Amino acid sequence: MGRSKKPLPLLENVTIEAVAAEGKCLFHWNDLVVFVPWCVPGDVCDVQLRRKKHSFAEGEVVKLLKPSEKRVNPFCKHFGVCGGCKWQNMPYEEQLKFKQQQVYDQLSRIGKVELPEFRPILGSVKTQEYRNKLDFGCANKRYLTKEEMECLPPAPSQGGGAKDVPAIGFHITGAFDKILPIEKCWLMDDLHNQIRNEIYTYATSHGITFFDLRQQVGLLRDVIIRNSHSGEWMVNIQFHLEASPTPSKGGEDNRWESEDGKKAMALLQHVADNFPQVTSLMYLDNQKCNDTIGDQDVLVFKGNDHIFELMEDLKFKVGPKSFYQTNTDQAYHLYSVVRELAFTQTDNSPLPLGGAGGGLPLVYDLYTGTGTIANFVARQARQVIGIEYVPEAIEDAKINSAINGIGNTLFYAGDMKDILTDAFISEHGRPDVIITDPPRAGMHPDVVKTILKAAPQRIVYVSCNPATQARDLHDMDADYRVVAVQPVDMFPHTPHVENVVLLLRR
Repeated sequence: MGRSKKPLPLLENVTIEAVAAEGKCLFHWNDLVVFVPWCVPGDVCDVQLRRKKHSFAEGEVVKLLKPSEKRVNPFCKHFGVCGGCKWQNMPYEEQLKFKQQQVYDQLSRIGKVELPEFRPILGSVKTQEYRNKLDFGCANKRYLTKEEMECLPPAPSQGGGAKDVPAIGFHITGAFDKILPIEKCWLMDDLHNQIRNEIYTYATSHGITFFDLRQQVGLLRDVIIRNSHSGEWMVNIQFHLEASPTPSKGGEDNRWESEDGKKAMALLQHVADNFPQVTSLMYLDNQKCNDTIGDQDVLVFKGNDHIFELMEDLKFKVGPKSFYQTNTDQAYHLYSVVRELAFTQTDNSPLPLGGAGGGLPLVYDLYTGTGTIANFVARQARQVIGIEYVPEAIEDAKINSAINGIGNTLFYAGDMKDILTDAFISEHGRPDVIITDPPRAGMHPDVVKTILKAAPQRIVYVSCNPATQARDLHDMDADYRVVAVQPVDMFPHTPHVENVVLLLRR
């Protein structure tokens, strides 16, 4: 018989010292750093250790003895369970201070490059209802909190109990097959709450099954809701039909004539009848093991297959698969910073206003997505060449240029390290400015090498992950110096922060 593990201690009357990564806080105990969620620096509490390693430990607060002076009451009833807004218990001004410090710590500790004085972080225009998109999972088993589990009556001898109640809401870390039911989320216009709750009410009262991720059965799988400054709304409902009927001799798609298909159509009609604000009502049958829709056929039930987003005097087409910054107001400020750093003369800049050759500059926009930045800066450039991995996004980028009468953009689809080569640069010209906005993993080493070979006068590096940005800055430090750092908060009440860096060739 193996030895039982020694129980981990309860640490009494500890003071939370600082904010740590991933929205957690920390304090020191003996020689260990202890990480604790849902705290605020200055809280005095009792902490039960749950995990202990050689150099760190993790715990949870079991009793708050004295709240921090910096603590505020969260505005959402789901706070503490839903992992989306981990900093609702801190004033927004304090959140901005911690995000600014986070950027500085990561760029200095990981990047180890010479840094200028940082610009003050740009706070979000809105701190509630700031998102234009939310994705809700559907599950046949809702997530239950520890307190709810303790209050459950004994399970009936047959059939399900409270654990088997279906839900529409957010996935919970550590419970991948269960969904936390959301009654009201404050991150988007309240109409999305009405739509989501009505879908749930209709589905549960009309015998529509909810998806079981483990067994891969159940009809209602996912709901994505988007809106825009143009006043348009898009709802995309993801279904998982049971085995489709045999295709007809003509090869028509008759999946939606099955019993499940008819239930799906009835639900879509109910949404269309009750929410005339929805200008794009879409649906799909996803038979995969995951909810991603990039490779799926999305069908239109009502309205258009897109909505339009507005920025300055530009219109951007947003489809069901399109990436668009989810904080529209703050995206404008983010892109304005990019435009300023890419083109505006500064005392430290060796690049003449209007490009290295005296004319308008040639710009490469790497990881261009649907071409939002490329089209936003095109009027200041001789030409903007955008590169993106997703073909559908590139098609949207071309459409966005056409919609806005922009004729000086070119877009290419493919893996960045395969497209951005010496031959590509020889064909299209050596860029004066490179704008790069990679995913959280940062840039591939081959991309960094090609950028260094291209030797633009300026690089404007936009990042949603300052840690990987810092790594890439270190790799470019021999050829480029950092002359401006501008943190931008796109996601209030979360630990996430965007950062824009201007690099000039040495």
